[in-house]
Amino acid sequence: MAEAPAVNASPLIYLARAGLLDFLQLVAERVVVPAAVIDEIQRRGLTDITVQALQNTAWVVRIDNPPIPRVIQAWDLGDSESAVLAWAYPHPGTEAIIDDLAGRRCAAALGIPVRGTFGLVLTAKGRGRITKARAVIERLRQAGMYLSALVMNQALTLVGEWGT
Repeated sequence: MAEAPAVNASPLIYLARAGLLDFLQLVAERVVVPAAVIDEIQRRGLTDITVQALQNTAWVVRIDNPPIPRVIQAWDLGDSESAVLAWAYPHPGTEAIIDDLAGRRCAAALGIPVRGTFGLVLTAKGRGRITKARAVIERLRQAGMYLSALVMNQALTLVGEWGT
């Protein structure tokens, strides 16, 4: 059985800002967040909504940074992306929740299942948690998440929302 998914900073930040942190529970009852990710988020300041949300969310499990395997070090990723992938790598089937393109490419190259913030929205739509993915994506974009119109429209087409 796979371990709890490991989550990077940007999905946590965007979801917390949009009031959607609970979307992470669509993929698991609990998620792990390496210390490097917590450190990155805490540098935003104690009044940041993400810092506050993580302090008040029992199902987010903080873990020590795992050792970074050389195969991940070779990708020259940020500390938090590396820590997330280093958690998932030795645990087959464990998902990494990362938005960073280089981190996602590394995950794919290593056979680590990966999903981003947008993927969580599509999961929410597929499971009936939300009726309109477009409205949620717009909320996340207002929270600072970048997503090109092309990518957004291609993905929304897959869930039957093109042009809505």
